Amino acid sequence: MKKYHFNKRVLVTGGAGFLGSHLCEALLKQECEVLCVDNFFTGRRGNVAHLLSNPSFEILRHDITFPLFVEVDEIYNLACPASPPHYQHDPVQTTKTSVIGAINMLGLAKRVGAKIFQASTSEVYGDPDIHPQPESYWGRVNPIGSRSCYDEGKRCAETLFFDYRRQMDLPIKVVRIFNTYGPHMHPHDGRVVSNFIMQALRNEPITIYGTGEQTRSFCYVSDLIAGFLKLMDTPHEITGPINIGNPGEFTMLELAETVIKLTGSKSELIFKPLPSDDPKQRQPDITQAKEKLGWEPTVPLEEGLKPTIKYFKQYV
Repeated sequence: MKKYHFNKRVLVTGGAGFLGSHLCEALLKQECEVLCVDNFFTGRRGNVAHLLSNPSFEILRHDITFPLFVEVDEIYNLACPASPPHYQHDPVQTTKTSVIGAINMLGLAKRVGAKIFQASTSEVYGDPDIHPQPESYWGRVNPIGSRSCYDEGKRCAETLFFDYRRQMDLPIKVVRIFNTYGPHMHPHDGRVVSNFIMQALRNEPITIYGTGEQTRSFCYVSDLIAGFLKLMDTPHEITGPINIGNPGEFTMLELAETVIKLTGSKSELIFKPLPSDDPKQRQPDITQAKEKLGWEPTVPLEEGLKPTIKYFKQYV
């Protein structure tokens, strides 16, 4: 009797976003059938336009705060605005996307028996008083601040994932994403890498908030997606949450100077007050990622900035 080979069917919510589009591309390279779902609030068709001719790729306009009925083997839940200007634009909808969206995707996973992946965030650690941040750290988060819709929404989503795991033995994977950059970032997402590059390419003053001594750790997008795929491929008992990010730490001043050097910009630095609840430092402890996934980042900051700057030139 002839055996039929079925490719794995994978749903990616937020699939037309920055990270989602790179994930869709990586899954197609693994010969998966990919259903990209996005409501296009921050996701853009241009991010996945090059995938539309692939017969294994399908795109669906849908908001995951409403139930979705499809047949899939795996779900990557990436849907949610991730930059402060975007998630603060409609904070109630941001919380709904994180919480109701998680409920809907977990319900779908339960119905069809799919493994489900949650893209959580380093924002669950808030403004940390432990440095670097291990997964065991519970965080220091303001529950009623201007960033809380995102921070607390993602924390609640993690709660839902682990309750579905405990109560229904649902196969879950939870990753906490630290600052990531690369092509397909929204040029006006308000995040520091895109801000600095766009300002430098236009020779405009580069805006530094606070003294510029606050630090971030920047992971190139290809490294991050490799971490996603490795976590999803682990045994049932490995659930996360697992930090995925680059522990190489830079001050905002160092990042600005690097961007100016790589763009050959004439931009000067200007300083403005630090936004509310903005963390002073953020650096992942990636011990678990190394031990459980055999993963660590490989792309140095300058090497990742070069293709990112090239991508942003089309918007200047």
